[in-house]
Amino acid sequence: MASVVLIDAGTGNLRSVQKALESFAANVERTDDPKKVLTGERVVLPGVGAFGDFMSGLRSRGLEAAVKEIARRSVPLLGICVGM
Repeated sequence: MASVVLIDAGTGNLRSVQKALESFAANVERTDDPKKVLTGERVVLPGVGAFGDFMSGLRSRGLEAAVKEIARRSVPLLGICVGM
């Protein structure tokens, strides 16, 4: 079973993304803890169309640096609807 960290930045439709991942038998851990994000084998970053609000939520939870670090380490990272 795949282990996936689902980042909770306070925006986005987390429940729908979590259920979709679970339908593929993924073990999903939903978190806003940067330390848990850094330990993820696979990470999903669900957002919304409002990029500014999304980034505010990411920063207020201390998640921005964790996302940059996992991207730097080439951890599989899927960003959903968070803009370019």
